[in-house]
Formats: sequence, C-alpha cells, structure tokens
Amino acid sequence: MPPAPSPDHPHHLIEEFRALPASSDRKREIVAELNDTPDALPFLIAVVADPQEYDLARVEAATTPRLWPPSDPATARTAARALLAALNDPEEDLVRQYAAEALGPYADEPAVHEALAASLEPDEDPLVRDNALAAVAEAGPSDARTDVLRALTQDRDLGRAAARILTAWGRKPDA
Repeated sequence: MPPAPSPDHPHHLIEEFRALPASSDRKREIVAELNDTPDALPFLIAVVADPQEYDLARVEAATTPRLWPPSDPATARTAARALLAALNDPEEDLVRQYAAEALGPYADEPAVHEALAASLEPDEDPLVRDNALAAVAEAGPSDARTDVLRALTQDRDLGRAAARILTAWGRKPDA
C-alpha cells in the first residue's frame, strides 16, 4: 500500500506546477494527480480559465469541476465562468471540446445555457457540438433545454440524438 500523501501534498504539487516551463507535459500529470484533491479545486479552476496555460493541463483540469461540481454556490459560479472562458478560447479546440462537456452541472446558469445552445449551432466545431449535446443531456430536462433540443431535432447531424434525449426525458421531440 502506498504511503498517504502528506497534508501539504497539493501545495507541493501546485508549486511544482508553477515552476515548470509553459509547455511541460509534467503540468498535465500534476493536474491529473490533483483531480481528486478537494483542496486543489480553486487551483484547477484557475488552470482551466487561463488561456496562457498548457492546453493539455487545461483539458485535464476541466474534468474535476465536471465530475465533482463544487457544492458552494460561489465556487460553482467561478467554475462555470472558468469553463465558459475555456469554451470561448478560439485558439484551443481541444480545450473548447472538454469545456463544453464539463458545463453540464452548471447548465441552470443562464450564461451557461446560452453558451451550450450556441455551441450546438451547425457552424460550430463538430466535437464541440457533440460535447455540448452531452452536457445538455447530462444536465437533464428543463423547459429551456427541451426547447433547444426540439429545435435541434431538425439538424442533419444531431437531430436523431436530440430526439433520443428528449424521448429519454419523457418529452415529445415534436411538440
């Protein structure tokens, strides 16, 4: 059995992260090590939001607020804003894809709902669209999400998936 991490474990890793060169893949490894460390959540949220940060570290950091959304409303709003900033980063398609998928737990926020709906538009990156659809499905039914999905049922690429989600929610695709 490996030894338990020391109490300063996240702080040590965060300091190591900050000391590394911008494109070091070790940054991604550190973020992966911190993903299940609640004390590291504010740091991970900051990594996601920083367009200057290593893209694979940002991708890895987007996982935590999706899988373990903060229960504190202020931290949840901060996480949602960080993911929205990442979704709107025109330089990083992979980061945008992961940010779109991670927004599901925050979909009740009006700005998140609007961003997910915009990410489902036909001129958007296909993988961002797919991940935004997954986030909407994960968020669950609401009147606003139902309206978005009903409109999407006419889409050549995502229409069938939108109809399946609506059906799974007990909502008629063509109402």
